[in-house]
Amino acid sequence: MPPFSILDLAHIPEGFTPSDALRNSRDLAQHAEKWGYNRFWLAEHHNMVGIASAATSVAIGHVAGGTKTIRVGAGGIMLPNHSPLVIAEQFGTLDALYPGRIDLGVGRAPGTDQRTLRALRRDPSAADTFPQDVLELQALLGPLQPDQAIQAVPGTDSNVPIWILGSSLFGAQLAAMLGLPYAFASHFAPGTLMQALQVYRERFQPSAQLDRPYAMVGVNVIAAETDEEAQHLFTSAQQSFTNLFRGTRGKLQPPIDNIESYWAPHEKAQAMNMLSCSFVGSAKTVREGLEGFIAGTGADELIVASAIYDHGKRLRSYEILADLQKEMSKAA
Repeated sequence: MPPFSILDLAHIPEGFTPSDALRNSRDLAQHAEKWGYNRFWLAEHHNMVGIASAATSVAIGHVAGGTKTIRVGAGGIMLPNHSPLVIAEQFGTLDALYPGRIDLGVGRAPGTDQRTLRALRRDPSAADTFPQDVLELQALLGPLQPDQAIQAVPGTDSNVPIWILGSSLFGAQLAAMLGLPYAFASHFAPGTLMQALQVYRERFQPSAQLDRPYAMVGVNVIAAETDEEAQHLFTSAQQSFTNLFRGTRGKLQPPIDNIESYWAPHEKAQAMNMLSCSFVGSAKTVREGLEGFIAGTGADELIVASAIYDHGKRLRSYEILADLQKEMSKAA
């Protein structure tokens, strides 16, 4: 049975502030540490009024400072938005403060829209150099080489683990070629999941960081005492994905009683396609779904997102899932 981890988007619920969201992230991480989760990642997004983790390395430091043992990291840093040196310095600093607990997942998407991309001063062709940027980042976080003129301070020889994030075959191929762990974003882009995992595993080349392929797979889990309650909580995520298609992004909305009255049939089809790797229900229902998913994907680790409006109910969902993981491990 693979370990479970958490992907937190630092959602800002309607009626709350970024401060509330970041406090909730840290509180969730503290509970996750107690419940036995493996790692806690935050993601880089920009110009999104419902997500508080734009300054991702700062948010990671906030969470790592409130925990003691759980790994904390980025899922991920959108590397073409930054110079590799700056990211090496940021994550080298995090590793100096919280040694042995920091992960660095990197992706090549902008994490925002085209207009905001320009405001970030990002070169439109920056994604094309993503493989070279990853190699540069590896070198800056690795051992100091003879006559090396530029160092990340802190950062050099920290060897912060780098992960490749992706939702297509490109990331799978790059992770395999570089011998890096791979995290697939099937919690919102499940279309090529199985093909990407196959490509990654078949083409993997061992490296100094990793001797065999290691794939972490993203899922959504909404767990509650009953199927009905979980489906009700799930309507917050369903509204968010519907709003994404409508171009009306906002804060995380409270759950509603009848999602069918909220979306049109074509919006439902689009949203549920993106949310197809979601497991929603009571402990029994979620366990049955996850067991089949894990068997089908052979995932080495699951990373779980849960867009739940009420923080207390989000904590309860992750607590139920942690208990399930222990039960499933014993059974396995």
